[in-house]
Amino acid sequence: MMKRFILVIIMMISAFGIYSFKINATDAKKTSYASYYHNKFNGRKTASGEIFSNSKFTAANRTLPFGTNIKVTNLNNGKEVIVKINDRGPYHSSRALDMSKAAFDEIGDTGNGTIPVEYEIVN
Repeated sequence: MMKRFILVIIMMISAFGIYSFKINATDAKKTSYASYYHNKFNGRKTASGEIFSNSKFTAANRTLPFGTNIKVTNLNNGKEVIVKINDRGPYHSSRALDMSKAAFDEIGDTGNGTIPVEYEIVN
């Protein structure tokens, strides 16, 4: 009886430990820089297989799963936009996101090549 009780307690602690680790890992806000796609990429296939359009609210990230929605906040003006990850990149170490032109324009000025951003996963 006592062994069963101890086993149940250990299993509960393990389950809560994994649960809290997952929440912290996915809900964390991250800061970096974002850029936007050139128009020459319109109509090309993204890494997810979707056809890219600069008029949709999408973005590329090196590690987030395809289909993940993230809220991106411009740290200069506080403006926010929600984009769906559908491509891989950017392949520049100082940036975490390549956004479609429409999404970038929603929160920043396309006259600037990059903006400082904070991003987090949303459902």
